[in-house]
Amino acid sequence: MPTVPSPQTVLDRVRRDVERNTLRARNGIKLVAGVDRPGVGRTPKDVVWQRGRTQLWHYRNDPDTYGGVRYGPPLLIVFSLVSRSYILDLTPGNSFVEQLLEAGFDVYMLDWGEPDERDAGNGLEDYADDYIPAAIDRVLELSGADEVNLFGYCFGGNLALLYAAHHPDAPLRSLTVLATPVDFRHMGPLADVFAVGGMDVGSVLDADGNVPPSVVVQGFRALTPTAEVTRYVTLWERLWNDEYVASYQAMTGWSDDHVPFPGAAARQTAEMLVRENGMVNDRLSVGGDPVHLADIQVPFLTVRANRDHIVPPDATAPLIDLVGSPDKHELRLDAGHMGLVVGRTAARTTVPTIIDFVRRRSDPLDAAEKPQEA
Repeated sequence: MPTVPSPQTVLDRVRRDVERNTLRARNGIKLVAGVDRPGVGRTPKDVVWQRGRTQLWHYRNDPDTYGGVRYGPPLLIVFSLVSRSYILDLTPGNSFVEQLLEAGFDVYMLDWGEPDERDAGNGLEDYADDYIPAAIDRVLELSGADEVNLFGYCFGGNLALLYAAHHPDAPLRSLTVLATPVDFRHMGPLADVFAVGGMDVGSVLDADGNVPPSVVVQGFRALTPTAEVTRYVTLWERLWNDEYVASYQAMTGWSDDHVPFPGAAARQTAEMLVRENGMVNDRLSVGGDPVHLADIQVPFLTVRANRDHIVPPDATAPLIDLVGSPDKHELRLDAGHMGLVVGRTAARTTVPTIIDFVRRRSDPLDAAEKPQEA
């Protein structure tokens, strides 16, 4: 016979449910009103270089807070062109950047800002042959190092790959890319309308000559049409939990917060990376020069996610075989796109593995070698 709960147990359950429903009502009102939103991108940093909307950030590795810089060369993050970089520095205690600082790295970030009509003519070569090399030069100047560890996130990984392939003599100690697509046949409806449907990028450009953020957001949502419903069901179930709600606000806020995609780069992406599937088919060109991923010879790590709905696993799968480095590695995790850099999986597995890879290809610094604050 089933066990009959005691009256006290029943009362405790009722009390818990009443308390949780009260918290759900409170947090639901806060969500609708938009109050108490968590602060994002709060790790202290300095702008050390700027060109147009693009900025190079240098994060302060305060010895009292993070232990100071203990490994070199510096680590430069190249972020994606179509989303906000604060996903890598989401909230205090849930920040990829914080973990890198705590591990002893000298961390820089190349953030593209919010492109406008002045950036509409920027092609992929502007980023791979101009912005990235200039940022690296500035990092080397500030740090006194002669190399950098380069890290590319999502489409920032594509830019880093194009840079490394076009500049085989680049001052790179290592290259790491995370959630970076190379087989664009598997990038879902947004890629299909250009590759199969023959849609012209010009038909979706805004008055500034760029792809507006709304097109990018809708393209990602089309990859998982039911995700929106599932998201709200999960939110209701855990709406009583203040910590979950704060994390929900930060992450869903980021997933809906994109920036314009510069028009010229979008056209090149649609033609070279999507229609020609140039990375897989070895049909890449930067600044009029043919480039080959096989020419990348520096130590290499690609990080993939099994449950990534933005950059599906099949889109990232070929990369490990395309890069020519004899020292190359692949990390495949049971996580989603955001789960690679924020949340428990990131804190326990992804980030420590990336840190270990980069640290093994770095040098411990003595006091005389440690960089000065900018």
